[in-house]
Amino acid sequence: MLGSSLRILVVGAGIAGLAAARALRLAGFRPEVVDKLPASTVAGAGIYLPGNATRALRELDLDAPVRPCGEVVTRQRFLDAEGRQLCEVDLAELWEGVGECRALPRADLHRVMLSGAGGAVRHETEVTCLEVVAGETAKVQFGDGSNAEYDLVVGADGRRSSVRTMAALGGAAVPVGQVMYRSVVTGGPKVGEWTAVLGKRAAFVVMPMGAGRLFCYADEAASAAPADPLDRVREVFGGLGGPVPAVLEAIEKVQVAVTDEVEIGSWSEGPVVLVGDAAHATAPTLAQGAAMALEDAVVLAESLRGAASVTDALDEYERRRRPRTRWVLERTRDRDRLRDEAPAIRDPLLRERGEAIFAEHYKGLVAPY
Repeated sequence: MLGSSLRILVVGAGIAGLAAARALRLAGFRPEVVDKLPASTVAGAGIYLPGNATRALRELDLDAPVRPCGEVVTRQRFLDAEGRQLCEVDLAELWEGVGECRALPRADLHRVMLSGAGGAVRHETEVTCLEVVAGETAKVQFGDGSNAEYDLVVGADGRRSSVRTMAALGGAAVPVGQVMYRSVVTGGPKVGEWTAVLGKRAAFVVMPMGAGRLFCYADEAASAAPADPLDRVREVFGGLGGPVPAVLEAIEKVQVAVTDEVEIGSWSEGPVVLVGDAAHATAPTLAQGAAMALEDAVVLAESLRGAASVTDALDEYERRRRPRTRWVLERTRDRDRLRDEAPAIRDPLLRERGEAIFAEHYKGLVAPY
C-alpha cells in the first residue's frame, strides 16, 4: 500500500487542484500545491453546481461550508425567444437523494476549497520543465530555477494545461465554434429559478445567486471573442424576451471566452496524471466542469489509498472516470446540437418532450461514480 510519505505535487489551485489536494489530505497524503498566478487573483462571476457536484463536496466534507453561499435552485425553466415557456425540469426530483443544486459566487467556492486544501498554496510558482524518470518519478523545475522530484504530479491546470503538454499527453484544446459570456448582475429583475431563453443558435441563462444577485451565462455560435463583450451581448441577446431585457439594462461587466474541448487518449504518463479540465474539458452547457473535477479528486484519492503502486492507482482512476466524462462530453454535444436546431423545429420538440430530454442528459450522473 502507498504510504503517507508519497511525494505529491498538485499543479493548479483552481477548483480541480484544490479538490485534489483536499481529497489527498483526507486520504492521509500531504501534497504540495503550486499555482503560477498571484494569490490576489480573484475568481470572477458565478458558478452553478448540479446535484452531483454537491454529492462530491459532501464526500470531501465541504458541503457544510458551501451551504451558506449563494442560493439553492430547485427548477429549470426553458423559454422561447419571445419568453414563452417551452418546458421545465424539477431539479429537486431529478437529483433526489444525490444533492441540491446551487448557484453561488465562484470566489466563495474558491475560498471554501482553499481552506479545505489547507491553504498552503505556493502562488506565483510556475512549473517550467517536467521530466519523467524511468517511468517512476517526475523531476520538476520551477520558474525560480529550483528543482524537486516527486512520486506523483497531478496536473490540475485547466484546459490550457502546461502539464498536459510537458508530459506529452495531448496538444491544445480544440475550439468548438462557440463563444460564452458570464456576468454577475445586481439590481436586475427578480428571477426565482434557473431560466434559459433560447434564441437562434444562442441561449441566455439567468439564475438567482442570493443577496439580490443574478448569475448570467450566455453563449452564441461564433469563432472569435468580440472586442467589446458588453456591446456584443446587448446586440446578440437584445431581442430576446423573458427576463433578458431587464437583465441587459442592469448588466455592467461581461467576461468572455472562446469555448473549447479537451479529448485525449490517455490521462497519465508514468507518475504524471491529469484531472479536471486538463484531462476532459467540455463546453459548459451542462455545468459539469466543477462537478467532474470534484469527482475526479475523490476517485483519484480513493485509487491511491487502495493501490500497491502509483501506476496501478492511475490506471484504476482512469478506468473509473473515463466512461463518466465521456458521457458528459456526448451529452454536452447533444445539448448544443439541440440548441442550434432551427427554432421552428426545436421549440415544438421541447414543448412536447423537453422535460424528458433534459432529464436524460443527467441520468448517467445521478448514479454513484
